[in-house]
Amino acid sequence: MQGFTPETSFGPEVAALQEAHVRGDEDACADFLAGLASGRAALEFAIGAGRVALPLSRRGVRVDGIELSQSMVDVLRTRPGGAELDVRVGDMATTSMDRRYGLVYLVYNTIFNILTQDGQVECFENAARHLDHDGAFVIEAAVPSAWLPIHSYTRPERVEADAVTLDVCSYDPATQVLDENHVRIAADGIRFAPIACRLAWPSELDLMARIAGLELVERWGGWQRQPYTGNDAHVSIYAKA
Repeated sequence: MQGFTPETSFGPEVAALQEAHVRGDEDACADFLAGLASGRAALEFAIGAGRVALPLSRRGVRVDGIELSQSMVDVLRTRPGGAELDVRVGDMATTSMDRRYGLVYLVYNTIFNILTQDGQVECFENAARHLDHDGAFVIEAAVPSAWLPIHSYTRPERVEADAVTLDVCSYDPATQVLDENHVRIAADGIRFAPIACRLAWPSELDLMARIAGLELVERWGGWQRQPYTGNDAHVSIYAKA
């Protein structure tokens, strides 16, 4: 997407929106992750404004984080408990916390925010470097079929009396990159919310894990440990091979 870079596109406005947005699965997610941590420290890649980290820390788990956006970290620091978390600003594929964890996790499609295959492999390798010998790396992501088969589309995302939000997408099958812009047209003007994602199937993520010295040990259809059907999303747990 011309003009889009992950380093500059998650600024104060996006950070404020993330603070206000909850998906409703935070408690189930935190319960799932706390069970895997088993009292050990956890590291969140792309910790953002703390949507998952803060409820997880309230369950007695020490949570550290890596986050690319200083704006996200600034919002996190204003939230109850956010100032106590150890967070480093940097690329989750390369930044080191200089310690190991019983749990490393990456939620809500954020692995796709890395826009090259090599970068996504680096992310797995960085997770492996941070794991205890018996630790777990957890990824939550959509299955690409949730978007595909597409090349481009525009569809209404939200219709209000005085505004409409359109989801405008273009997909490049050669790079597997989905360019998406949420365009809100309202009486007070037009607002753009762009995002680019490199989609990867679970089987490709499994191969990345093998390159990093990890192996798949469990795969579920969500945080409630419902069966994985291949149709929507997955929660995948990797461990050192």
